[in-house]
Amino acid sequence: MSVEETKDILDRWWDEVWIKKNLAIADELLVDNVVLHNFGVVVEGREAWKQSMTPFFIGFPDLNIPIEFTVTEGDKIAVRWTATGTHTGDFRGIAPTGKRVSFAGVAIARVVGGKIVEMWSQPDTLGLLQQLGVIPAAA
Repeated sequence: MSVEETKDILDRWWDEVWIKKNLAIADELLVDNVVLHNFGVVVEGREAWKQSMTPFFIGFPDLNIPIEFTVTEGDKIAVRWTATGTHTGDFRGIAPTGKRVSFAGVAIARVVGGKIVEMWSQPDTLGLLQQLGVIPAAA
């Protein structure tokens, strides 16, 4: 695949999942046995991935995560993003706080044959939890 084709796949993935909240796109753009490393957890398979994303959309229904920039090399593409949203629903056992949050992260995807086969995501989990008041902010 060309660099542009790889970028187009990830751009489409990002738009469908993080902007349109369309988890069904996983059936088209993820291999069956995809491996996703997200928030320190390894998730294997498309259906498991869909289940792992649901808490984000429940906890932050207005979640918006635009891509700031991308870097592509071979079959890998890296994106830098900043998420914003309002915590109005339960998020992994954290009761709604009504707080508006903003946290950044990096994701790297490996694309083979037009599908994502593996993805690594490194969000600022500490910053998110501090903004929600779960962990005290540094002095």
